[in-house]
Amino acid sequence: MLQAQQELLNWNNMQISVMEISHRSPEYIEMAAQAEQDLRDLMAIPDNYHVLFLQGGATMQFASVPLNLMGKCAKADYLNTGHWSEKAVAEGGKYGQVTDINALYSVDGKVDIRPLEQLQPQGRRLGEGCAYVHYTPNETIEGIEYSFIPEAQAPLVADMSSTILSRPIDVSQFGIIYAGAQKNIGPSGLTVVIVRDDLVNQVQPSAPSLLQYRAQIERDSMLNTPPTFGWYLAGLVFKWLKKQGGVEAFATLNQKKADVLYQCIDASDFYHNPVATSARSWMNIPFTLANPELDKRFLEKSREAGLLALKGHRAVGGMRASIYNAMPYEGVVALVEFMKEFEKNYG
Repeated sequence: MLQAQQELLNWNNMQISVMEISHRSPEYIEMAAQAEQDLRDLMAIPDNYHVLFLQGGATMQFASVPLNLMGKCAKADYLNTGHWSEKAVAEGGKYGQVTDINALYSVDGKVDIRPLEQLQPQGRRLGEGCAYVHYTPNETIEGIEYSFIPEAQAPLVADMSSTILSRPIDVSQFGIIYAGAQKNIGPSGLTVVIVRDDLVNQVQPSAPSLLQYRAQIERDSMLNTPPTFGWYLAGLVFKWLKKQGGVEAFATLNQKKADVLYQCIDASDFYHNPVATSARSWMNIPFTLANPELDKRFLEKSREAGLLALKGHRAVGGMRASIYNAMPYEGVVALVEFMKEFEKNYG
């Protein structure tokens, strides 16, 4: 943020902002190419994958994925684990036959993700006869996360908006990875799509040009004017991640942050997390208070303590701590200390 501030009016010693120059200028194209290379380095993206920097958010990909992959086979399996999975299911169903697979069950009163052998549609294996299998590795609202990568008989498509760059992943296990930028990449308005090259020729004829991966690949994500400032900021974040030790370093840090907060919740009868240990999110930790009437007081007091954005999503209520890469360990410790003090005063 400080670097962007310093460069806002004089980027690359050009005496103008990066937002003012042409996205087709040699200087901008060089910056964009470097951002892509840095992302490839961070995620060890194989050469047979294309990287796109697009607009529309991850929600746009709910339509882009079926439009690009259902041209030859208009069937897909969707693993459903919550709010964002449901939205993807609803959008995908507009373009083909979608099988909505409930991937959740209850264990000892806590929500968990079914083991792989239970994620099979009736009478066939997961993805069999399908163009792809879609899933959401982390549900931000419910705080539910897969501890495994599903095995499927079709290319795996993953909405990694809230988990990308938080730890190492094997990109080669996926056909498509897409992610809205506003969690671990940069500002909202930018979407990263990583697509295997053998999947770009299955597009539905009716797909708008701007939503076609093949068309965007041919124009280096510049079929129209891209989100130039967001792309630039994402590039700064990639460089910052590399300086901090890459995704391996953030995996250690993110696990440590999550452990500290979950330990605080589990050690108390005052706080409760509804998710089974095996399916708990590293990035989004929802919790409720023993007395819901204290929710408003908790939010007021936490804000006074400098702890912001803790209100849970309106769909589930309670509290939610999102601890993405940019949240330092000290921030999580400060939250835990506040929670202990609040319980002491109101428990």
